[in-house]
Amino acid sequence: MQPLDDTERLVVNHKDGRYEPFALDGKEEAGQTVLQLDDAMPLGTGFHIYRMAPGAVTTAHEHPTGEHFYVIDGDLQDHDGYEYKAGDLVYLKPGSVHNSTTREGCTLVVFLEAAEDTL
Repeated sequence: MQPLDDTERLVVNHKDGRYEPFALDGKEEAGQTVLQLDDAMPLGTGFHIYRMAPGAVTTAHEHPTGEHFYVIDGDLQDHDGYEYKAGDLVYLKPGSVHNSTTREGCTLVVFLEAAEDTL
């Protein structure tokens, strides 16, 4: 087996990677950024790192496919008051509707097969 060359491997640390503004329906979401290596997927889908600045609030949305995420750090609350904490591994089933907020900011590892639909 041959070693991988530089064109076959992308490595970025989530702490100092270049995050891009997260947009939903073409509109930037305040205080929300994404670090994603696979540019064959629409930004904010597939496997990516998602950050929310302190006080950020997501737009209410529905997931046509399941949403998988892992909380690396910070705090995250869903609209129903459920509080996620660092270390939580979460799966929201297809069709789930929610929005989230953070008091102190958070960093999540996320996997989405398809973009969410805004309400």
